[in-house]
Amino acid sequence: EILCHARGVSYLFPEARTVIDIGGQDSKMIQLDAGGKVVNFVMNDRCAAGTGKYIEMVGLTLDVAPAAMGGLTAGGETACEISSMCAVFAESEIIGLTQGGAAVADVLRGVFRSVARRTLAMAGRIPLAPAVVFTGGVALNAGVARALERETGVRLLVPPEPQLTGALGASLLAADKARA
Repeated sequence: EILCHARGVSYLFPEARTVIDIGGQDSKMIQLDAGGKVVNFVMNDRCAAGTGKYIEMVGLTLDVAPAAMGGLTAGGETACEISSMCAVFAESEIIGLTQGGAAVADVLRGVFRSVARRTLAMAGRIPLAPAVVFTGGVALNAGVARALERETGVRLLVPPEPQLTGALGASLLAADKARA
């Protein structure tokens, strides 16, 4: 899986040195060398907080479709603090915030910021070197991309179909093997 993501990203963005991939079940950061080869990687596959499933759960709690979240949070700066590192506890915190009168957009910005911070906490082992490419289904959410950019201070590159980058890489690796 890591090799597939690396190959797909390096095909689309030869200048890429870091991949942030957030999917439905896990998140990962991959460090690439100048030739697009994997130097190092780290993966979070133990907790839902910080994945697409978590964002889906938040959408159900707030009655906001995932496709509408990015637009709903555009243009604002206020973000609620989501302190829970656990998806289950975060859901309770989100309900409490909305019952306390917090705007849904502000809660979502807070959720996106917590996803970004959780993902970037993995950066201790992986240097965040530009160019940084954001892949996975969560990369379709412009709100999460904005939160990652704010937290890193780095402009992210997002493929046109970020959820297919790993599949593209698998196809390219298979083609390379067939040619060999």
